[in-house]
Amino acid sequence: MAYTSIIPVHRLDNSVRYVLNEKKTSRSQIADSLREAVDYALNKEKTEQDLFCSSIGCTLETAFADMCRVKQMWHKEGGVQGFHLVQSFAAGEGSPALVHQIGIEFAEQLLGGRFQAVVATHLNTGHLHNHIVWNSVSMTDGKKYRSNARTYVTQVRRISDQLCRKHHLSVIDTEKSERVARPYAQWLAEQDGRPTWKTAIRQDISAAIAVSLTWNQFVREMEQKGYALRLQGKYFTLKPPGRERPVRFKTLGESYTPEAIRRRILEPKSFLPAGKNIRRGKLRKGKKPLRRLTGLRALYFSYLYKMGALPRKPQRMSFSVREDIRRLDRRIEQMQFLSKHRIDSREQLVVLEKEAESEISELLRKRRMLYRENEKPPDVAVLNERLRVLRNTAKLCREIAE
Repeated sequence: MAYTSIIPVHRLDNSVRYVLNEKKTSRSQIADSLREAVDYALNKEKTEQDLFCSSIGCTLETAFADMCRVKQMWHKEGGVQGFHLVQSFAAGEGSPALVHQIGIEFAEQLLGGRFQAVVATHLNTGHLHNHIVWNSVSMTDGKKYRSNARTYVTQVRRISDQLCRKHHLSVIDTEKSERVARPYAQWLAEQDGRPTWKTAIRQDISAAIAVSLTWNQFVREMEQKGYALRLQGKYFTLKPPGRERPVRFKTLGESYTPEAIRRRILEPKSFLPAGKNIRRGKLRKGKKPLRRLTGLRALYFSYLYKMGALPRKPQRMSFSVREDIRRLDRRIEQMQFLSKHRIDSREQLVVLEKEAESEISELLRKRRMLYRENEKPPDVAVLNERLRVLRNTAKLCREIAE
């Protein structure tokens, strides 16, 4: 069972020195610099043997210097300096040699030979764990490694789980692990039973399936609803009306992949066991059961309904209208925000956003200073609450401007 976590590294000079410091044994004390990260990973007090330290694209003895040279060569010495990943395994699971081998394979697959890295297996706790530190700048093309919630799920977590299964180790598979695969707000809304923007798409797909007998008919139904479908390439996508980016069918759920949709279209809408003469309709007390129309009467009823001569069922609201209803709370919040700050023009909105961003930068600087002075500064809760308000202000400004 491999648990993975990534720590961005901002200062290059301290990380290597920190990681080699024998007095620092707690993960909670990992600093935010590349030199410290490399030193921590290669700490012999934790690895116990040189056999469980490896490097990719650099040498163990000069890993930090080698990474610096690559940054200088591509003129990218600022910003995030590197990344420190911890891959922990369940207590008693795997041998040091196997865990180290998994760490090397993981680094090779994740980084693709483009980024310098050091891999060390620590044996100093009740569970074996790998420390993998890599340069943020590629040695092949100078591009920077991008780390976010999506790459964590689609790359880091996926590769780690695949290697665990390959070597017959357990894999974490919980409700929480499913949550990280999609935005937290969306996961929370689904848990509370509230509709999300994907709910409207699922409703439209189900409605199109209900009136379709073939895949092509389903495609036409979706296009009539305003969707743009792309049915070529590795992934089939559809772009809802009013949205800029397309959505992959498979991200809507197992019942909404192209294969599942085809099965739902082909499945009979009702099933009668062979040889059974089951009466249709409900039996009303003292009256004959209601029967469905068949033959010519059913055909004429259908024609008259389609031509509008008979009352139609109420039509489903369009995707854009349902989207606005779903976002009604946010629209109300935006209106209250504009009234509170007396904002009438785009220029006023830009000024307020810049003021909020400026104060956010200043508060982040103060918070960093507090953390350097004290591991748990008492005033940080006040700063965090103010940061939350300012970030929401900046976000509202951007949303209203859009």
